[in-house]
Amino acid sequence: MSRPHTSIAVRNLNKEFRIYERPQDRLAELILRRPKHRLFHVLNDISFAVADGQSLGIIGNNGAGKSTLLKLLVGTLRPTSGQIEIAGRVAALLELGAGFHRDFSGRKNIYLNASLLGVADEDIRELESEIIEFSELGYFIDRPVRTYSSGMFVRLAFSIATMVRPDILVIDEALSVGDMAFQRKCVQRMQDFRARRKTMVFCSHSMFHVQELCDNAIWLDRGGIREIGESERVVGHYEDHCTRKKSYNTIRSDVPAAPEQPATGDEAQDFRINSLSVRDTGGGELSALVPLQDVVLEMEVEVLRDGAAGHFGFAFMKSAEEPVASFLTIDRDDVSTGPCRKGEIIRISLTVRNLTMRVGGYHVLGGLCDDTGLLWYETRYSKLLTIEPGKGVGPMIMPSEWSIRKSESSAPQGR
Repeated sequence: MSRPHTSIAVRNLNKEFRIYERPQDRLAELILRRPKHRLFHVLNDISFAVADGQSLGIIGNNGAGKSTLLKLLVGTLRPTSGQIEIAGRVAALLELGAGFHRDFSGRKNIYLNASLLGVADEDIRELESEIIEFSELGYFIDRPVRTYSSGMFVRLAFSIATMVRPDILVIDEALSVGDMAFQRKCVQRMQDFRARRKTMVFCSHSMFHVQELCDNAIWLDRGGIREIGESERVVGHYEDHCTRKKSYNTIRSDVPAAPEQPATGDEAQDFRINSLSVRDTGGGELSALVPLQDVVLEMEVEVLRDGAAGHFGFAFMKSAEEPVASFLTIDRDDVSTGPCRKGEIIRISLTVRNLTMRVGGYHVLGGLCDDTGLLWYETRYSKLLTIEPGKGVGPMIMPSEWSIRKSESSAPQGR
């Protein structure tokens, strides 16, 4: 069997920066020929490869070296040592506004960016109208980009990067900015990019998106690779690490959660949560729970667009950052999630059997996402639910059955 062709090969990559305490120390170092700096090692001995058509996720804490690695891959930084081999045209979305001339109009920046990517002028002219149409910038395409909002920057950058048909697409958290309607287009474009078996490197703090969009993942920790492998396994280990080490934000009761991506209006989404409740199987609303009881989680959802289809989810949350258990309709063929008609009211109900939490306080989170499972429209928290304590130790209690059997002894009886 032939080995797959490699789009990206990184070998023994190192990157360090010189840190000066004062600006004048740079000049003193040149004149006196004595070091006036200290070295800060950002990346240490990084090696990996990405095959053609594969998607790689980059995860890790802030300061782990993720953005530096991406800049090295696209050539905006040079490594201190090591090798990077790239096969094909690379387009990137890095810092907001990177690669733009702020005094040029959006249209002129299309030609500037595309030419830097090696696209011929005649090809740029053919792509120009498609880029402008996808970006939805309209009148602003001929305005200086210094007048653009962060969302407008992302619209133009994403439109250029994906429309010039690169072999490799590198994205650094760019989709966290912008309105929901445009994010939907971006998600679809990224899925089309993967369907054409192009290579993608995606850096994000959204573990769900890394799992859904990436075949493999690298966990960077203090400038080195802590783990590399299938995205689901690496993300799971990273989330467990984060759960054990960090302090959490609290949740305000009875307040809708902020959407994971900003929305600009109902026209951008398919559904809206009207209410969220936690009940017993008899229909009574609950404020306290009992271990091993059956609990019914319910959402009332309004359909905002004809033909809407999507997915729904619930989670028990220990804190704003710590889901204890989650339930999603994604990959559930036995649950119908559309298409629906505008104006319909849908009641989504999930019965959780034998609640296993034993002690503590929890919120229930209800959420709505599009049919790809990648774009979450809205989430909402319930009020705080407490678990009534009982005998036992540990945070969980599990359904179980005891069996104790006695048999007659086979030993000889004394006289």
